[in-house]
Amino acid sequence: MSNEEKLSLIRHSVSHCLAAAVCRLFPGTKVAIGPAIENGFYYDFLFPQAISAEDLPAIEMEMRRIIDSKQDFVRLVISPDEARARFADEPFKLEIIEKLPAGQEIVVYEQRSADGQVFWYDLCRGPHVSNTREIHSGAFKLMSIAGAYWHGDENKAMLSRIYGTAWETPQALKAHLAFLEEVERRDHRRVAQELDLYSVHEEAGAGLIYWHPHGGRIRVAIEDFWRQEHYRNGYEILYTPHIGKAWLWETSGHLGFYKENMYSPLQIDKQDYLIKPMNCPFHIMIYKNKGRSYRDLPLRWAELGTVYRYERSGVLHGLLRVRGFTQDDAHIFCTPEQIEAEILETLRFSLKLWKVFGFTEIKAYLATKPAESVGESARWDQALESLRKAVEAENLPYTLDEGGGAFYGPKIDLKIKDALGREWQMTTIQFDFNEPERFDMTYIAADGTAKRPYMVHRALLGSLERFFGVLIEHFGGAFPLWIAPEQAAVIPVSAVFNDYAQEVSAQLKAQDIRVAVELGDSRMNAKIRDCQKRKIPYMLIVGQHEKDEGTVALRLRDGRQLPALKIAAFAEYALEKIKNHDLTL
Repeated sequence: MSNEEKLSLIRHSVSHCLAAAVCRLFPGTKVAIGPAIENGFYYDFLFPQAISAEDLPAIEMEMRRIIDSKQDFVRLVISPDEARARFADEPFKLEIIEKLPAGQEIVVYEQRSADGQVFWYDLCRGPHVSNTREIHSGAFKLMSIAGAYWHGDENKAMLSRIYGTAWETPQALKAHLAFLEEVERRDHRRVAQELDLYSVHEEAGAGLIYWHPHGGRIRVAIEDFWRQEHYRNGYEILYTPHIGKAWLWETSGHLGFYKENMYSPLQIDKQDYLIKPMNCPFHIMIYKNKGRSYRDLPLRWAELGTVYRYERSGVLHGLLRVRGFTQDDAHIFCTPEQIEAEILETLRFSLKLWKVFGFTEIKAYLATKPAESVGESARWDQALESLRKAVEAENLPYTLDEGGGAFYGPKIDLKIKDALGREWQMTTIQFDFNEPERFDMTYIAADGTAKRPYMVHRALLGSLERFFGVLIEHFGGAFPLWIAPEQAAVIPVSAVFNDYAQEVSAQLKAQDIRVAVELGDSRMNAKIRDCQKRKIPYMLIVGQHEKDEGTVALRLRDGRQLPALKIAAFAEYALEKIKNHDLTL
């Protein structure tokens, strides 16, 4: 048994101990389901009374008593009638039983005390540990309580979900809790508030991001770099409308399978217009604006296009799950002969971008043809092979996701690991055999016949909003110099040197270095602490000596101090790091 399998057994078994403890402490509670999940477990309950996080310590104490009593987990297969009788007072269990396919085995796990008495039982496929002695009573913790609809359906009962984490040893639990503290410290919503990067205003519209000046500075730096690299890689930049006639999405097929995520149409000139949820139909319209020859291909068209998609309010989460976002979108139109080289170059481009932003641990997921699909088999085979060759050429570790492609084409998804080792799905390189057919896209081949181009959807960063959230948490807000909204702060040792501080600032701003000048009434040390909280990379301290010598005393945000530099020398030093997208100070 692998370590992960063992942990899953422990976590699932602890979830049963949680349910048993809850039922003893809160008689009349109705139980729903309680699976093991990543790093822990949860269980859903319908309580006869309101409970809160303040009740969790008492539940934990009862769970430890149950675990320390060394109860056996005993597996029983029972008949449907016995199942209904056992769970007659449990409406959620009865619903599960009634929905089981005819003839399916019904399994119950009993928890029995040392003398053989049944302490508690649950409808469950299992498996579980054989005895609670295999669970360390000091290696689990209840983490939170939240609301959850039964089956995730807002029309069904609202239940209380208790989350917990469980590990093999107290040491492993302690390490995990320390990790969670660091995750909380880096939470992009918290850091963004501290650094004044963005805000969300529920009263003006949930899931919509307001970029503040400092966040805007970072976004401009990212976008400028993005555009520069796209031009260098043979792309052209497009700008397309935010709305279009409904027939665009009827033709593309999105109204058929994506309508619930699209906003209601606008009536303009008695015709339906929709706010765009994606950019591809607009890029296709530009393609079809004139006839295309094989000599024109490949066409690489990119757009930082803002799109709008409906997400339920319950899943909105800071920058990571929003309703309006800007995709770093691109579409490649090429011939079958060009596709392999195009995919390889796209993958290389993506890996280069991630390296610049400080992400080096990357894994690919190669999604293959699903049961239902469109497009010729030969095209699917060629597309999949080009994706496979690309990831293997770059020596990327990859996992095959059998049948995981969209109905319109196979794809590569890239997942990156951040500074805390968490995996994020970001880049997508997606073939599309659907839209070229639906929009009757063609090019004239060398033999004079009209042929369908290959079309590839490609997003490298994903969306700027989600990428920004990941970036904040990766760096904990301590951004590299080239991205930092404030790259340097000039701090006079007293108000006497304010004029010199402004002179230093003016010289650096003239070279496009983002500089703050700290001219307030606070003492110098307080200003330094404030700049460190703002995570400004460089603090330039100026006093009489610096004024006389035309220098700045250089202090880094981590507290290190470097030798004094002439103003021009510091500018040259900083600009070189900015130019090279250096991740170090």
